[in-house]
Amino acid sequence: MPTILIVEDDPDIRDILKTYLQIEKFHILEAETLSEMRNVLNREKSIDIMLLDIMLPDGDSVDELPRIRMMNRDMGIIIISAKNTDRDKIWGIESGSDDYITKPFNPKEVVVRVRALLKRIKNDNEIIKYGNLEIYPNNYSVKYNNEVIEFTSKEFEILYLLAKKPERIYTRDDIISKIWFDDNFITDRVIDVHVSMIRSKIGKEWIKTIRGVGYKFNPDADLLNKG
Repeated sequence: MPTILIVEDDPDIRDILKTYLQIEKFHILEAETLSEMRNVLNREKSIDIMLLDIMLPDGDSVDELPRIRMMNRDMGIIIISAKNTDRDKIWGIESGSDDYITKPFNPKEVVVRVRALLKRIKNDNEIIKYGNLEIYPNNYSVKYNNEVIEFTSKEFEILYLLAKKPERIYTRDDIISKIWFDDNFITDRVIDVHVSMIRSKIGKEWIKTIRGVGYKFNPDADLLNKG
């Protein structure tokens, strides 16, 4: 039974989420503040997904996201917030969340998003190796030439997505759909910037630009580098 942690200071919203998720047979944990959230995360080591409000009585949870992600690599994080500007959404995603839902929300949509994220987490566990490039999805780490390379969560997810199926060309819309669940605040430019950052860290040869279409992983990049 998957475990969901709801971090929300509004008891009505918390009860709504809890009711709909329990109907789907999820085990529910709750926290009203950042302090309570930290205690739950320290105590419980098998949380699958956290539903996280941004504005909590003792602080802004986005400030905590990088540390939460570092300590809980396998846990999915979905922000649920009244902050609904593109800037807020991008900042939340870039800080380490996997998805972003704005208030007011349809609780059925939350359930759908939770299930989609659980499925992605479950499926994304295959270690990938091409030459001296090693990709470890369980802890979002990348090694190249035996050196650990630092990636943001979204940079890692894009690299892993492309590397899993090197024969496939992914359009920018494909990447948005699979990494950001089709959120309309993510633009082609966001994808291009992320790909550029990935190339700057492991070499531009690993990801090919297919002009007019999108991007494709190059499994033979290491051979080119050696040549």
